[in-house]
Amino acid sequence: MPQRPFDELPDDARCWVFAVDRPLAPAAESQLLALTDEYLAEWRAHGTPLASGRDWRDAHFLAVAVDERAAGASGCSVDALFRTFKGSESLLGATFASGATVFWRNGDGTVQQGSRAEFAAHVRDGVITDATPVFDPTVTTAGAWRRHFERPMAASWHARLVAPASRTA
Repeated sequence: MPQRPFDELPDDARCWVFAVDRPLAPAAESQLLALTDEYLAEWRAHGTPLASGRDWRDAHFLAVAVDERAAGASGCSVDALFRTFKGSESLLGATFASGATVFWRNGDGTVQQGSRAEFAAHVRDGVITDATPVFDPTVTTAGAWRRHFERPMAASWHARLVAPASRTA
């Protein structure tokens, strides 16, 4: 099946989010998107082509989704996708972040990242508040990517990383 524009995938399409640890320069961004498009054009599960698409945001975040109504992504096909991106790190000059990395938008709109401990310290210091936009790379559907990937900290699981008494509005 041909790759589709991400916005044409149904809300229940299965989604994976890949986040890089620094904003990609335009050339690296083009390389990543070309690599992704090439991969998705040939992506198969047990020989069956996958109806898939990708979306790119804020020079940091790549979402890949599969409409599993026709064919679902297998464990092997998903593992191969992850290996492809991991193998592209030296080409891109960036590292795909682990689940322990937290991303948020600072006051001037720039995406920031740090460890969970650094994030909690910023909350305690008032740098990050309940209103600070945070990013949720754990979303699992295209609909969640569209509607819940970026939202105020107070409306996200990030708020559980710190005690309510240490947060400011």
